[in-house]
Amino acid sequence: MDALLREYLPIVILLVITVGLGLVLILAAAVIAIRNPDPEKVSAYECGFNAFDDARMKFDVRFYLVSILFIIFDLEVAFLFPWAVAFSEISMTAFWSMMVFLGVLTVGFAYEWKKGALEWE
Repeated sequence: MDALLREYLPIVILLVITVGLGLVLILAAAVIAIRNPDPEKVSAYECGFNAFDDARMKFDVRFYLVSILFIIFDLEVAFLFPWAVAFSEISMTAFWSMMVFLGVLTVGFAYEWKKGALEWE
């Protein structure tokens, strides 16, 4: 039983260090943080318009378009990490299928760029 507990000792030490570091950083942020918010800093920015306004008001769709494009490309690029980690062990089929995937990604990006979806006047 003693040998089994000794095998878990590095995990317990790592857990104590991470929890301790997390608490130190949270407390440091609470103590050191500057507390003088201005109206621009506390304004609604997540959705492009104030949350408690008229429900029938017009809003700019470009914010949503850019955020959706970011999510799409972010998820597609996330597929590259496992492929890159296992690159030395993949077959030629896996290599060329990723090249096709990257080609489609590049064509989609060029199309969005040409259509002006990435422009923010």
